[in-house]
Amino acid sequence: MCGIAGMIGSDRAARVRAMCALMRHRGPDDEGYYDDPQITLGQRRLSIIDLGGGRQPIANETGRIQLVCNGEIYNSPDLRRDLETRGHRFRTRTDVEVILHLYEEEGEACVRRLRGMFAFALWDADQRRLWIARDPLGQKPLFYAQRGEAFAFASEVKSVLASGLVEPRPDLNALWHYLSLRYLPDDYTLFEGVRKLPAASTLLLEPGRPAMVSRYWTLIFGPKWTYDEPALVDELDSRIAETVRLHLLSDVPVGSFLSGGIDSSLVTAYMARVTGRPFPTFSIGVKEQGFNELPFARMVCERYGLIAREKVVEADLVHRLPEMIRYMDEPADPFGVGVYLVSKIAAAEVKVVLSGDGGDENFAGYDRFAGQRLAEHYAWLPASLRRTVIRRLFDLVPETFGYKSLAQKLKWLNDMSFFSAGERYARSLSFLRFTDDHKRFLFTPAVRERIADADSTAKILRWFEADNAKDLVDRMLYTDLMTRIPDHLLAIVDRMSMAHSIEVRPPLLDAELTAFAARIPGDLKLRGRRLKYILRRIAERHLPRALIERPKQGFGFPIAFWMRTDLKKLLRTLFEQSRFIEKGIFDKRYMHQLLEEHLTGKTDHNFRLWLLLNLELWHRLYFEGETVESLWTAIDRWMRNSAKDRG
Repeated sequence: MCGIAGMIGSDRAARVRAMCALMRHRGPDDEGYYDDPQITLGQRRLSIIDLGGGRQPIANETGRIQLVCNGEIYNSPDLRRDLETRGHRFRTRTDVEVILHLYEEEGEACVRRLRGMFAFALWDADQRRLWIARDPLGQKPLFYAQRGEAFAFASEVKSVLASGLVEPRPDLNALWHYLSLRYLPDDYTLFEGVRKLPAASTLLLEPGRPAMVSRYWTLIFGPKWTYDEPALVDELDSRIAETVRLHLLSDVPVGSFLSGGIDSSLVTAYMARVTGRPFPTFSIGVKEQGFNELPFARMVCERYGLIAREKVVEADLVHRLPEMIRYMDEPADPFGVGVYLVSKIAAAEVKVVLSGDGGDENFAGYDRFAGQRLAEHYAWLPASLRRTVIRRLFDLVPETFGYKSLAQKLKWLNDMSFFSAGERYARSLSFLRFTDDHKRFLFTPAVRERIADADSTAKILRWFEADNAKDLVDRMLYTDLMTRIPDHLLAIVDRMSMAHSIEVRPPLLDAELTAFAARIPGDLKLRGRRLKYILRRIAERHLPRALIERPKQGFGFPIAFWMRTDLKKLLRTLFEQSRFIEKGIFDKRYMHQLLEEHLTGKTDHNFRLWLLLNLELWHRLYFEGETVESLWTAIDRWMRNSAKDRG
C-alpha cells in the first residue's frame, strides 16, 4: 500500500520527488524512484508485505520493465506458484511483483487475473510505453494530466497539480454534477485538466499519441443462480468466509472497523473465526444516543472475545474540515468524518483494517431501494390528487431536522412519484442536494451558459438503462456499484484512511464476490421491504439477534441541528464572504435564502449547506494560498465574530 507517481516531461526527476513528498501520509515507511531518459517513477511505501525486501519500483529479470503499484493482490500466492513453474524468478516476497511477471506472460490481459485492490503503472522501456490500470471496483485511486508530449500521474490530485502540467482552476462542469450527485462522475475531478482514471479501466500511453483509456471488466447480473434458498445461503456464507481469509494476507497485524451494523459486524465475525485469536476492533460513537452504535459493536466484541477500541467524538467537526479537504482534494463528506476519526484511532495500533463497505450495494441495504418500490405503488393515486391535496397535507408535517425525518420522507415520496424507473432513481439521488431546479437558481446565468455537460441525470441513467441488469433491484444495485461505490464511498474511504497511513480492505467489494452476488435473485436481497434479506440469513449464524433485527441506522452526526446552533455564525460569515459569489459563480440571493430557510426552521437544507460550506473552504485552500493551520485560525475568528449575526 502506498502512493505512486510518475512523469514524462522536463524537470521530471525533481517534480516526481515533489509529487511523492505530498503523499508521505500514504507511505511513511520508505520511498523509491526510477529514472531513465524518458520517464521518472516514484513511490511512497506503507510496508505491509515483505517488510524488508518489498521496495518499489520493482523491475523484471532484465530490468527493462518497471512497476509501481498501490494496493494488494490477494491471490498472489497462487499466481506466484504458477509463474515460478513457468521459469520466472522473483526478486522479492511482495505480492505486487506478480504483476510484472504476469504481464510478461499475458500482456495487458494480465489485469483480468488479479484479485485485489490496485492502481499500478508499468513502464516498458523497450517499447517506450506506459500502461496504467485500476482495480474493477475502484478501491485504489489514480489521476493524470497530459499536455502535449508531457504526462503525469499520481495517487492524489494534489500531486498531479505539483507536476506543473496544469494550472489549478475549478472545473465548472464537474462542480455542476458534484452538487447534484455528491460525487464526481466519469473521469471528472474538480480541477480543469486533471482527469480520474475510472474503475476497471486501463490507460495506455505510447510515443506521439494521446492517452488511450479502455475498460476491461464488466459486471453482469445474470444468469441467476438456481440453488434453492438454503443452499444459496450456504454457498454465500462459504464464499464470504473465503474472501475474508484472502483479505487477511499481511505481514503486520490486522484489525477491523466495527460500526455495529450488520456488514462490519459480519466481516469482523468471519475474521474471528478465521484467525482464532483476539484482534483489535475500532469503533466511534457520539453523545447523541439516536446516532450512537457503540452498544451493538460491543455485542460483537463480547461474543468473539475481541479487543474493543472505542471513542466518543465531539460535535466540533468544522475544525476537522480543512484537514479532510486537504486529504480529499475536494469537499469533505459527512460520511468521511467517521472514517477519518476511526482511522486516526486505528493508526495507533495497526496498519491494516478490514471493513464492511459494500454490503449495502451488493445486497440491497439502503432504504431508498425499498422506497423505489413504495413510490411505484403510491404513484397509482391520481396525479392531480398528489399535486394538490396530498402535497399540502405533507407540507403541514413539521421538519424535525433529525436523521431521515418524516417530513423529508413524505416530500421525497410525493416528488418522486411523478417519475418512473431510472429517472426516479436518478432524481432521488439529488433530492436532498441540488436538483436541476436548485442549480438553475444557484448558478448565475453567465455560468450556466458555460456548462457544456449539464445533464446530471444522464450520469445515472447511463448505468441504470444498460443491458447488464434487468429487474428494478438489479438495476439499482448495478448503478450504485458503477457510480457511488468507486466515485464516492471508496474514494472517501481511501483518502480518509490513508490520511492516517491506514490500509482499509473491504472484502464485501471483492470483484469475484461481487460477481457472485450479482447472480443472486433480487427477491433474495430485497424481500418485500426487508433489506439485505439473504445477508441477514447468514448473519443469524454469526451475530446476536438484537443486532440483526434493529432498524438500519448508519453512522452520522446531527449536522442539521448543529447548523442552527454551533455553526450558525460560521455559516453566515462564510456566506457573506463567499468566494463563489464574488467570482460570479453562485447567486448571492439564493445562497442566503437557503441559509435563512434552514435557520428559521422552514426547510432542512443541511445537505446543501454542507456542500456550500465545504466548497468555500476548499476554494481558500487550493486557490488562495490558505493552509490548514490558517483556516483553523480563521474558523475560530468566524465563529466568534459573525460578519452579520442576526441572532
